Amino acid sequence: MAVDKKQVWIDAGYDIFASEGPQGLKVELLSRKVKKSKSSFYHHFADLDLFVDDLLAYHVKRGHLIVQAAQGCQRMNPDFLYVMLDHRQDLFFQRQLRIHRQIGKFAECIKASHWPVEDAFLQIWAKSLNLEKELFLAQAFLRLMVDNFYMRITEQSMDFDWLADYLQELTSMVKSIEIRNKM
Repeated sequence: MAVDKKQVWIDAGYDIFASEGPQGLKVELLSRKVKKSKSSFYHHFADLDLFVDDLLAYHVKRGHLIVQAAQGCQRMNPDFLYVMLDHRQDLFFQRQLRIHRQIGKFAECIKASHWPVEDAFLQIWAKSLNLEKELFLAQAFLRLMVDNFYMRITEQSMDFDWLADYLQELTSMVKSIEIRNKM
């Protein structure tokens, strides 16, 4: 089986982008990380812009893997929380895209990578909040929560307990709104 020599560069760039954002992508740094010459980089990618385009395409593919995993989930906790943990690097990449969404191709990548994931788990999200009959409301709350989630995650805090606590916090918030509406 042939080894995709470009993939080594993509994997390294994906990790760097996920932790440092686009400003961390430097050919020299990538070369050191993959232990190959800079000319090897330019052999596979004409320039850094085309490399970033390949990273974004790779991220969209990774999003499809999340969709497939999400479709097998029955509940948010623990099923989807495990999916999130399995794809933590993808979440940090997505976080960097959101931070730098003023860059057009990053905003487009957010749409291409996030909306299918949202669609894939909207039903279990709504069920976890007892909003199955109000999908529009569940989706609106989800979109607010997503921005908050990406502002709060860190490499140190992103584990199962933190995710479970965060989900419980959101569930409690919705329940308190429901109680107030019934008064």
